[in-house]
Amino acid sequence: MKFAITSRGDQTSNALRMKMKNYLLDFDLVFDEAEPDIVISIGGDGTLLHAFHQYQHRLSETAFVGVHTGHLGFYADWVPSEVEKLVIELARTPFSVVEYPILETIVRHIDGGKESMYLSLNETTIKATEGSLVIDVEIKGQKFETFRGDGLCISTPSGSTAYNKSLGGAIIHPSIEAIQVAEMASINNRVFRTIGSPLILPGHHTLLLRPKEAVDLLVTVDHKTILHKDVKSIQCRVSDEKVRFARYRPFPFWNRVRDSFVGNDNRE
Repeated sequence: MKFAITSRGDQTSNALRMKMKNYLLDFDLVFDEAEPDIVISIGGDGTLLHAFHQYQHRLSETAFVGVHTGHLGFYADWVPSEVEKLVIELARTPFSVVEYPILETIVRHIDGGKESMYLSLNETTIKATEGSLVIDVEIKGQKFETFRGDGLCISTPSGSTAYNKSLGGAIIHPSIEAIQVAEMASINNRVFRTIGSPLILPGHHTLLLRPKEAVDLLVTVDHKTILHKDVKSIQCRVSDEKVRFARYRPFPFWNRVRDSFVGNDNRE
């Protein structure tokens, strides 16, 4: 099996990276950063997001596993004290794969130039470069509303626990193929109205966002922010691709949610 290891870059994570690399080489696994079968992410959720984007061109061939070296990582199954156990599992045990849906975003421009396509593990957000975002929201080809406010956050089920949650969005189990649209500080008065609630769209629905006039928009894709000029439309939907996580032991989603946000004090 071919493997690669990404690190958050701090001293602890880098030392753990070298330790795991040497262990796995001793077990005759092949270190291959170009075409790995499995990518080990050492750090936090941000480190895994970087790894996802680094290898997004081979999602069908590469699986991810996380080791967290700081606070509890939502995507990380393992802690540093379990590294030896993880190495043995990697070397000797075929892993099972858990697949999560991801978000596809396509940005098109008024001049008809080349469109830009992005994949998000957590979310895509749209904001105006100046003032409020004013944009028509279409769902499955039908206008739903005109949004006015700071911006919109479109998240995946696994990303529903990230920025989406801070906006009051629902937490969605990642076995559900859906995307969620949450508002950022919408304007609601006697003249302007929005739904005011997060929207959960199934996998066969497409969200289309059309600015009311030619504007420059800031589009964030997980941790990256891209400036797009003269945007004609932004299309969001559940991608045909999925992210694959290697599982060597059960780690139920709701246990992750509880451990990340509730803690251990409420266990019976």
